[in-house]
Amino acid sequence: MTGFGRREGAAEGWTWAVEARSVNGRNLEVRFRGPPGYDALERAARELAQARFQRGQLTVSIQARRSETAGPTRVNLDQIERYLKLMEPLVAAGRASAPTLDGLLALRGVIETGEEDEDLEVKARVEAAMGATLAEAMDALKAARLQEGAALMEVLTGLAERIEHLTGRAEKEAADQPAVIKERFERRLQELAGEAVSAERIVQEAAVLATKADVREELDRLASHAAAARALLMDQAAAGRRLDFLTQEFMREANTLCSKSATTSLTAIGLELKAAIDQFREQAQNVE
Repeated sequence: MTGFGRREGAAEGWTWAVEARSVNGRNLEVRFRGPPGYDALERAARELAQARFQRGQLTVSIQARRSETAGPTRVNLDQIERYLKLMEPLVAAGRASAPTLDGLLALRGVIETGEEDEDLEVKARVEAAMGATLAEAMDALKAARLQEGAALMEVLTGLAERIEHLTGRAEKEAADQPAVIKERFERRLQELAGEAVSAERIVQEAAVLATKADVREELDRLASHAAAARALLMDQAAAGRRLDFLTQEFMREANTLCSKSATTSLTAIGLELKAAIDQFREQAQNVE
């Protein structure tokens, strides 16, 4: 969900630059900063964002500047008089020369522009033009996010395939668990009770342990979740929140698989699964 868009515009003596950037976020959040007096642009920014995005933290800013020649300009004579009074003692003492007109005009506060007198019709046209540039910047941001999404699609698809591959390996490894549990249980009982343990008792107890360690349901759900994730990635609709939910389900099944594992090799596969799922979760945060 990261991206950046920038567009510039100008009208009625104004120039501006609009920047829109986004980072990951579970929901859509828009932060706006614009020129004073153009408050309606914030509402426009939120509406434009809601029409284009589902998730992400968006920061939208409009840096605007009005040309000094766009509004009325006047010379502040009172300010000039104050400067001249301050200079009189210095000029009389010979410590400074008499100020020149161009020097006085360059002093702060002497030249004033009347930006507050902007005509309402002009302001409305400027606001509309800024809104159009704002929409262009949002479109540029969307294009950047789509470009990132195309690259992210390959990464997530590869991780989903890896989860499917590890699930298949776990299924093959889990097929040997009943025999391993029986052999381990028989050896342990014989160590404790010697030859007094019957074969029937060993089979019964081993069957109970094998049932508790059965991971077929977890493996079936993992395979189902992986297929669902791939389907979501191919869907054109927003899938970010659904992928978030799937990653939680992925991890729940992988944790159960590890807890039920009776062999080190199956546990190792379970840990690889958890690592792949965690990578998938991190990348899914970028999906809208």
